Amino acid sequence: MTQVQDELREAVYRANMALVEAGLVFGTFGNVSGVDRTAGVFVIKPSGVPYDHLSPDNMVAVSLESGEALAGDYRPSSDAPTHLELYRVLGCGGVAHTHSECATALAQARLPLRCMGTTHADYFRGDVPITRPLTEAEVAEAYERNTGLVIVETFQTLGLQAAEVPGVLVANHGPFAWGSDALVAVEHAQVLEYLARIDLRTRALAPDAVPPGAFLVDKHHRRKHGPDAYYGQR
Repeated sequence: MTQVQDELREAVYRANMALVEAGLVFGTFGNVSGVDRTAGVFVIKPSGVPYDHLSPDNMVAVSLESGEALAGDYRPSSDAPTHLELYRVLGCGGVAHTHSECATALAQARLPLRCMGTTHADYFRGDVPITRPLTEAEVAEAYERNTGLVIVETFQTLGLQAAEVPGVLVANHGPFAWGSDALVAVEHAQVLEYLARIDLRTRALAPDAVPPGAFLVDKHHRRKHGPDAYYGQR
């Protein structure tokens, strides 16, 4: 491993621990990865290893070209093929997957995470979509890869930009989020869970609540993102 890739291992380790600190982890559920496109690798949490046993040294490097683990004694997360498909198509720098409670409840109900206000629009330009359920054949063979492919399919079918909606709910599974690096992916996963909690409460309080107009959603999103952003300091 080069120094740059050693730094990526450290960053991915810290991002996985941040997932725990954010309260998004139960047991060994969840994983975070980060990519080094110049080297053609991404680094991900090892499969089934408790978080308190993790270290930078047992993060697993995976080839972007082949999807194979490159070195070491640990197997990569079983979700590595899903991360691989997202890296190949969405152009992100980090991916986080959780089974966080409220987002997973929406995924199990096969409901999108609705954009019902400006809190949501600050991070996601519109609803966080729900994928279609995988078919029996897709589950039987290359299940994790097909999970990534159905995420990509969802964004392509709906005409969504991954940079504007940096997350998705996989039907009957749970949320995936991404960002410019592993820590930003964790931030988006944390926000996604917060928004899911708000959406569930909104559904309970007012099942017929009316979503905001697109002009308000766009205004709040563009305040923070893109060339015309003006939120925060220079």
